[in-house]
Parts: sequence; structure tokens; C-alpha cells
Amino acid sequence: MFIQLSAAAAPAANANPYGLMEALEQGGVIAWSVFIILVGMSVFSFFILFSKMIEQQKVINQGKKVRATFWRSATLKEGAAKLEKNSAYKQLADDGIAAAEQQNKLHDSIEAHDWVASALARSEAAINSKLNGGLAFLATVGAVSPFIGLFGTVIGIYRALIKIGASGQASIDAVAGPVGEALIMTALGLAVAVPAVLAYNWLQRRNKFIGEHLNDFSANVLGNIVSDGVIRPTTPAATPAAAAPKPAAAKA
Repeated sequence: MFIQLSAAAAPAANANPYGLMEALEQGGVIAWSVFIILVGMSVFSFFILFSKMIEQQKVINQGKKVRATFWRSATLKEGAAKLEKNSAYKQLADDGIAAAEQQNKLHDSIEAHDWVASALARSEAAINSKLNGGLAFLATVGAVSPFIGLFGTVIGIYRALIKIGASGQASIDAVAGPVGEALIMTALGLAVAVPAVLAYNWLQRRNKFIGEHLNDFSANVLGNIVSDGVIRPTTPAATPAAAAPKPAAAKA
């Protein structure tokens, strides 16, 4: 009987009284609120990171296809018809073609170059706005989450000071729990902020890369339209098929 009681008491004696859950239980409603807010921010940050990464990769792959095959078509309409339905490049081509067709219907004398250029600029801005969607949340998380963690830290230090005042002495047992809670809140705030800032900067750099290629394509579409199809960028030459080996000459 004594052996069984000793074995049951051993895990309780070895349990860590200053772990995360213990700190949250000591901190009460405020500690749990800070923890839930930071976890929610972290989850949404990673959701935005992966969703925007997939979206950006789709546009990058579309750009590779456009640079390889689009300008081999005889006309812009033919090239646009070959692109994917929801392609960003197809949107630019279609908007440019539509603007060129609408220019003759205008009552005011507006040059085709200005009208088509403004239409392409609006289309390009809409695409960039969609690509940048959600990045403001990452920037907000990176800026705000350290202060949310700091709020939990201040509350933890405040509770430690109250315990010191109540007990009349700054013993380790009295302050270890609240101080540990305060440090955990600080660490959580930084753990949420750092990935959000890194993700924001990385996604912004990829958006800049995509925007440069969209701008190049838009300029090429504009040049092609105002020149009636004469001006078009050079396309990479198709890889020639490997020549079939010649049969060996028969010996006489």
C-alpha cells in the first residue's frame, strides 16, 4: 500500500508548476485573453501566408506561360483566348482589347494611346490590389502583437509586486509564478510578431516581382494595340526537335 501511494505521489512531485498552462491559470482571465488573441493572430497570419503564396505562384506560372507562347499568336484576341480563364494576364489583354474597341465610340477626341493606357493601368491596379489583399493584416500583427504580449507582461509583473507586498518579502516562491507568466507573455508576443513581419516582407517582394512582369506585359499590349499589331516583343525560339539519326549507308 505504501509503495502504491509513493508511486502515485511521484508524478505530482515532479510536475512543473511553472509551465504554460499553470501560468495561464494563475493569470486568470487577462492571461487567457492575451493568449487567445495572440494564437488567433498567429493562425490567421499563417493562413494568409500560405494562401497568398499559392495565389502568387499561380500568377508567376501564368507569366512563364505568357512569355513562352502568348506572342506567337497572330493577334491579341487569339493569344488571349489561349490563356487560362482567371489569368491575370488574360484580364490585362482582354481589358486592352476592349478599350481599343471602345475608343472609336467616344464622342471626345481622345487618342487611342491615352485611352488604352488608362484602361490597362486600371486593370493592373486592380490585379495588384488583389495580390496585396491580406498583407495589411500581417503588418498589423507584426506591429501590434509585441505590445499585446507586453500588456500581459505588465499584468504579470503587477501581480508579482502585489504578492511581494502581501507577503512582506520578495521570496522566489511568491514571485516565480507571476514573473514566469510575464516572461511567457513577452515570448508569445515576439513569437507571433516575427513570423508575421518576415511573411509580410517576403510576400511584398514577390508582389513587386509579379508587378514588374505585369507592367512589362501591359506595355507590350499597349504597343501592339496602338501599332495595329506591328510591334510585339521577341519571343524565345522554340526548341527544335532532335534530328533523327541518319541510317547507316549500306556496304557494297
